[in-house]
Amino acid sequence: MKRFLLATLLTASLAAVSSPASAALKVLACEPEWGALAQELGGDKVDVTVATTALQDPHHVQAKPSLIARARNAELLACTGAGLEVGWLPILIQQSGNPAIQPGKPGNFAASDFVQKLDVPTRVDRADGDVHPEGNPHIQTDPRNIAKVAAALSQRLAQIDAANAAFYAQRGQDFAKRWDAALARWATQAAPLRGMPILVQHKAWSYMENWLGLQYVDALEPKPGVEPTASHLQEILARQKDHPARLIAYAAYQDARSADWLAERARIPAVQLPFTVGGTPAAKDLFGLYDDTLARLLKGAGK
Repeated sequence: MKRFLLATLLTASLAAVSSPASAALKVLACEPEWGALAQELGGDKVDVTVATTALQDPHHVQAKPSLIARARNAELLACTGAGLEVGWLPILIQQSGNPAIQPGKPGNFAASDFVQKLDVPTRVDRADGDVHPEGNPHIQTDPRNIAKVAAALSQRLAQIDAANAAFYAQRGQDFAKRWDAALARWATQAAPLRGMPILVQHKAWSYMENWLGLQYVDALEPKPGVEPTASHLQEILARQKDHPARLIAYAAYQDARSADWLAERARIPAVQLPFTVGGTPAAKDLFGLYDDTLARLLKGAGK
């Protein structure tokens, strides 16, 4: 009996040591889309934690002790960059004391480094609102950018966790194949949206507009990062007579009252879009994110 118990305990100990979860690469993602992408590419070789949810404004996050603790142990930090997290990420990295995720290290990955940024300002002045000097950071609203980031992130995983490099390469190739098929499907589905004029609550949809050929008309925020005001909404409503939009797009984390107010008076729909993974019940993963984004836009456009 004693021999049996000893053998059982020894087997259990060896299982714990060789468990994929215990050896998994610790990834801290700043936003849900990068957490989902790391999971797609890393499978059971990664242990992913996401710093924010789809119902949080990624510009404004508090570096809580629990988050700092996770950053302290992270082997890879995957964020958007381009100034999106400038209000909290530098503090998080500094207080973590983790040399592996400091800027310039392989463990510090900025997704925006691998795509062409839009809305790069010719001047930076706080009087113009929350303007990002490096360009619009909301790159995830175009799934073509996800493909570019996926290729770079797959290589970075292999660099940091060289023992599993072949695994990451295979997962990356599989993801690219499935993503290319999805891009072709989305392009066909989105054809009726091309040229459609839209209003947006925050200027966060430039990449989506570029992807789908949507026509940006105006933003409900008078300046980026400044809450909509009654006078600005009245001005947009007045301009609707000469330059009518078909719908108002806003993100799941945003207060819908301004969009609803304008939608009722302009007699156009206010359409909540997931913006990232988890923003709506259907946006459970990256594929669901764009499936649901298109479904909601098409429904809002009456297509």
